[in-house]
Amino acid sequence: MKTKEKYVKHYDMVSDDVKFIAKSLIRLKVLTALYESPTDMKELTRVTDMSYSSISTALHYLELRGMVYRKSNRYYLVNSIKLQVKNLMELAIIINLLEEIFNIIQGHIIDRIPKESILELHLLKNAELLESDWDDPNRILDVIESTLDEANSARCILPVYYEGFNDKLNTLEENDKFVEIKVSKSLLNVYQENSKVKYISTFRGRNNFLLIITNEIMILGLFNQENMFDKNRILISKSRDSLKWANNLFRYFKKINE
Repeated sequence: MKTKEKYVKHYDMVSDDVKFIAKSLIRLKVLTALYESPTDMKELTRVTDMSYSSISTALHYLELRGMVYRKSNRYYLVNSIKLQVKNLMELAIIINLLEEIFNIIQGHIIDRIPKESILELHLLKNAELLESDWDDPNRILDVIESTLDEANSARCILPVYYEGFNDKLNTLEENDKFVEIKVSKSLLNVYQENSKVKYISTFRGRNNFLLIITNEIMILGLFNQENMFDKNRILISKSRDSLKWANNLFRYFKKINE
């Protein structure tokens, strides 16, 4: 996947209109402003903090595209676009988000993430890409263990076994905290021997992501093209939207593996 557009297009979910919007931040800002209410050129330049010429050019192309129209010096979204613009902007945000998290997408396997979660990627707009470095090669594993150590609950999709993760989950279970994990079927014997977690189930086939959700934090890790877990970078977030995305992903993945 060399570009974010190709990545989203892989799921057949991006229309020409969305790609047209996403190619221009100015268009996206104009549509966002007009979605809130019809307005004139002066107000558009103020709320978007863009130059008159930039706004004028963007409006010209949006009018040619049939997305906006002018009446008495005010600009309006056409009704058909107004009904869809929220979804269009969310998909445009997905495209721009992929630019921001491209380091974790490039060279990684993402086709095991359910399509429902792909469509909700805009909820990760506040997620942070966290990476290890030469000075701290175990940074990611340490962050995950610290997250579990401070958790009051945990739901996890675990395609790998790390003793440190398992110990933290066992401690949560021993302290009567809610823990639910789904593990790779190939690792079930290992977890049965070492895990004290009551709610444990397996998923079918290969899995290409690690997911950890606590009461406060979500963590997403991916596999590389060699099918090895990339322990050097994760997406992490405390935002409500990111936690919603992670919990939805857990539910979708659990459903298809029941």
